[in-house]
Amino acid sequence: MLTVIFVMLAEVLIFVPSIARFRADFMLTRLKQAQIAALTQLAAEDMVSPELEAELLANAEVYNVVLRRDEVRQLVLSSPVPGEIHDTYDLRMAGPWELIRDAFAVLFDPQNRIVRVIGYPVQDAGTLIEVTIETKPLRAAMLDYGLRILILSALISIVTALLLFLAVQRLLVTPIRRVVHHMKTYAEAPEDARRVIEPNADVEELRSAEEALQSMQMQLTNALRQKERLAQLGGAVAKISHDLRNILTTAQLFADRLEGSADPIVARAAPKLINSISRAVSLCESTLAFGKAEEPPPQLRRLNLAQLVGEVAEGEALVAESAITCLIEVPPGLIIRADGEQLYRVLSNLIRNARQAIDATGQPGTIEISAGEDESEWWIRVGDTGPGLPPKAREHLFAAFQGGARKGGTGLGLAIAAELVRGHGGRLDLVRSDADGTEFAIHLPKETTDPAP
Repeated sequence: MLTVIFVMLAEVLIFVPSIARFRADFMLTRLKQAQIAALTQLAAEDMVSPELEAELLANAEVYNVVLRRDEVRQLVLSSPVPGEIHDTYDLRMAGPWELIRDAFAVLFDPQNRIVRVIGYPVQDAGTLIEVTIETKPLRAAMLDYGLRILILSALISIVTALLLFLAVQRLLVTPIRRVVHHMKTYAEAPEDARRVIEPNADVEELRSAEEALQSMQMQLTNALRQKERLAQLGGAVAKISHDLRNILTTAQLFADRLEGSADPIVARAAPKLINSISRAVSLCESTLAFGKAEEPPPQLRRLNLAQLVGEVAEGEALVAESAITCLIEVPPGLIIRADGEQLYRVLSNLIRNARQAIDATGQPGTIEISAGEDESEWWIRVGDTGPGLPPKAREHLFAAFQGGARKGGTGLGLAIAAELVRGHGGRLDLVRSDADGTEFAIHLPKETTDPAP
């Protein structure tokens, strides 16, 4: 349909000058016929009868003929004019716009007018020829010509549209349908590599799209396969960790009794054994916690942050700790909206990491906890005076099993903490980590409808 419309518009642009040219040719033809009739009259030297004169005028389709020759203007043929002269058209000086204007004036005027037409005689048979004609035959011929142009334009438009439709169907629509079919087929079983599309489009842009789709499908297929293998491995690890935790818990109960042994060798070895078993139990519990399908969505409630931080510090034995100083700079009246249990876990993990970093140095240190707010968010900072994180740990700080900063660590703590903060719509950032210590920042948005970028 668009092709038909566009071709018809192009034909309209062609029709406007062509109808004007048709009108001018129609009048020139009448002038030529009138010139022949006039020359016949002149050649007969007044021997033409009135009947023959009327026949000559009828054949020329004019009412009278005026011819100027040798500077003499002569009425050569004449007959009664049925009305007044409505207008005069001089074809000698008419320009394109004037011809177009006059053509449409005749075309849109249904009344039969008497007009005078002036032009040059052919073959230098004089200096001027002038005839009087009716506009009814002219308008009828113009309408017939326009109708033929319209029919021809419609046929050309339909044929062009059909050819273009077939070309678009072959070059664009069919390949696009093929791509859509491949996408639907692939979506049914994305793990099946046989359903990955094979690029074969002839159009360069479509072929590029097919190649991009093929690359994306292959990456997704490989990722799904890896995810399935990791899920199976995770399930197996979770089962092993669960059973191993139970075994180690039993072993821990028996190891606690060894501390009271009378054997000095056993008494010295017992603390090391208990610590090793405790680390193994902690590893199993962290693995089980991370292996859950997903953390439950946070239950956002208003809570006093200073009170929560105090509970975390007390739970991590920082209040009674002598070698580590805990500085809490949280406004007493600061009320935030968060899940108290999940935020407790995040702060507990950050404080525990800070304490372990300071303990590893064997020197006294300080853990500082501060908080505040602005118009868009609440922020909590946890910093320590430890040795800082090694470069390798910073590269994958929040990646599970990759961001461990201490020997024997799994890196699950920070991964879980970052996931819990993201569940609040916020983010957990590493502010700094150098020789002067490490500092983390928790950002919690006040607007909970839109997640943080």
